[in-house]
Amino acid sequence: MQARHRLIAAIDTDDRDHARALVARLASEIGGVKLGLQFFCAHGPDGVKAIMADHRLPLWLDLKFHDIPNTAALAVRAVVALQPAVLTLHASGGLAMLRACVQSVEQEAGRLAVARPRLLAVTVLTSLDQLDLLSVGQGYNIKKQVLLLSTLARDAGLDGVVCAAEDIDALRTQFPAPFLFAVPGIRPAWATANHDQKRAMTPDRAVSIGADYLIIGRPLTQAENPTDAARRTALEIAAAETGARA
Repeated sequence: MQARHRLIAAIDTDDRDHARALVARLASEIGGVKLGLQFFCAHGPDGVKAIMADHRLPLWLDLKFHDIPNTAALAVRAVVALQPAVLTLHASGGLAMLRACVQSVEQEAGRLAVARPRLLAVTVLTSLDQLDLLSVGQGYNIKKQVLLLSTLARDAGLDGVVCAAEDIDALRTQFPAPFLFAVPGIRPAWATANHDQKRAMTPDRAVSIGADYLIIGRPLTQAENPTDAARRTALEIAAAETGARA
């Protein structure tokens, strides 16, 4: 996999023109576009189609589905027609919800004769730390919680998880490829702020410990030159890959 193909740009805005301009500037330097709740709530499926129409990039539709099994299954079915490469679900929805979504997506993709989206389960958000988990009544330490939720995802037939890079070390041997690890909270070495990410990591370090995809938003989208920022980030990824092969 080329270094830039690991780089997924998070386009978190409700301004459709701005989103389109960002994707145009980043398209040659990234491996996919992540559109999430902010954009989807503002513009819906038609907005997603408009953003992706001009670029043959994988769409990561990051809506983090989480509801009772029937409702979640019907919701994921409704977006398969957008042909996302990846959909995200909250692993904390439980085994029955995860399995229902897998079945629903497979059936709808077959009915439409399109590729089945890969399903990734969100474990513990990178904006949360141990105190945050305790505040919502989750008594496990973070690594144990991520392990528990990753096991649910695997047992339900999902393709991988979304987790903090620091969690991968303890997981990769138990969840070998093709199980995927997508990592938000990535901050390039040259970035000046972690924003609201409490468990951040640099791209080179994340790749070196086993991350498959790096999800990066503000360091790219708020850069003075997003194209150059993406290119520099890909170089950090490539350096880590070269080091791993040495």
